[in-house]
Amino acid sequence: MPPSTSRLWRDPQLPFVESRRASDSLACYRPHSHSTWSIGVVDRGHSDFRCPGAGRILTPGSLISIPAWLPHSCNPLPGRAWGYQMLYVDVAWMRRWAGPLPTAVQVGEDPDAYERFQRLNDCLFSGRSARHKAAALAAFLSRGDWRGDPVVGPPPAAPELEPVRRWLAEPLAEAPSLPALAARLGLSRYQLIRRFQGATGMTPHAYRLDRRIDRARALLRQGADLTRVAHDLGFADQSHFQRAFKERVAMTPGFYRRPR
Repeated sequence: MPPSTSRLWRDPQLPFVESRRASDSLACYRPHSHSTWSIGVVDRGHSDFRCPGAGRILTPGSLISIPAWLPHSCNPLPGRAWGYQMLYVDVAWMRRWAGPLPTAVQVGEDPDAYERFQRLNDCLFSGRSARHKAAALAAFLSRGDWRGDPVVGPPPAAPELEPVRRWLAEPLAEAPSLPALAARLGLSRYQLIRRFQGATGMTPHAYRLDRRIDRARALLRQGADLTRVAHDLGFADQSHFQRAFKERVAMTPGFYRRPR
């Protein structure tokens, strides 16, 4: 089997988009979410896509669109490699060109849409000007090629848990302990965990760690020091940070900070 490769593209002139290409990948992701909108295609092999309430096997040519902050994982079948491409688009910028956004994961199987995605990503990874790349992305989003058939929507709303989400979502602040959070809502620790997981698809601990990794990505894109990021976001040490980052991003923080 050819060696696995993963390429990451971004441009400081285009801070609203990032793109990734992976070939012959065996890397697996833990359930995670992004502050950005995610649009991806499968080039080779098959992928087991999972999110709260649904699962689906994606085949070559599949195009998937994932709303921001929706927990999900997309992994190769056991013992098999796959190739894929992913776009991560700022939600406000995407809404500017695509209009109202769906709340559900969508999957399409249109060969023409897949080809147009390929051409867009070829453009982003090329030496074309930032202006040309922005125009190509805007045209792709406006055309709606990223849309497909709804697969699943977000987990049921749970307004009573909103204070807990806010406390856990601020990665630079010390969140109250889980028993303290539960006591504020008149719940036991285990009741809070069950309700929170039902509403978000993640346990409180996983949710907070997910937000820390998303914040780490933002800091690393700005060139922040790895050790400082790990310390400021409350990781026990550099190895803990690297392990958690790699489980959710499928590359090391150092590679992500300065992609080759």
